[in-house]
Amino acid sequence: MESTFLFYFQLGWQHIVDWAALDHILFLAALCALYTLADWRRVLLLVTAFTVGHCLTLVLAGMDILRLPADWVEMLIPATIMLTAIYNLSASEPAASEVDAPPKFRTRLGFVYLFTLIFGLIHGLGFSNTFRSMLFPGEEQQLITQLLGFNLGIELGQILIVIIILGLAYLFIEQFNFSTKKWNWLLSGGAFLAASYLFFERLWGII
Repeated sequence: MESTFLFYFQLGWQHIVDWAALDHILFLAALCALYTLADWRRVLLLVTAFTVGHCLTLVLAGMDILRLPADWVEMLIPATIMLTAIYNLSASEPAASEVDAPPKFRTRLGFVYLFTLIFGLIHGLGFSNTFRSMLFPGEEQQLITQLLGFNLGIELGQILIVIIILGLAYLFIEQFNFSTKKWNWLLSGGAFLAASYLFFERLWGII
């Protein structure tokens, strides 16, 4: 059991920190663009919502309940990055505390968490192709161990990436005197441009 867990843990970790996971890293960057190190609790909630989404997809894929064409999934993933970046660039309110925020703002945050979970479902479909291809025949009884190891590997990789992004936010805002608005535009704009390239490249491959 331990060797199976470690194998899938390493697989999940490598999948998220590998350069091939650029689209996933871009999404995390866009997800964090509105926030600074002081907002780490809210970022943690967003990442958790995202994790729950792709965990659900992996469970369904591992049980062979859910299958979608890989080409379309790979095209949808950069679309989620573009939508997140557009939301960030159109946001007019700062990342205020939920406690002090007006009801309208808290309602908007609820929708942000919901859509983050939905986008997690879509990204999970991308993970599912890798995960399903690595399942060993005759080891169906170890599916829970495999899912747990793979998801924990991904989650720790995500946490590392988020720490780096929030650390860069602190560096640019506190040390280089960037405004939070300028940091948001830099990160969201860069993520949008990179995701647009990936989106149209994959769309062209489909058509």
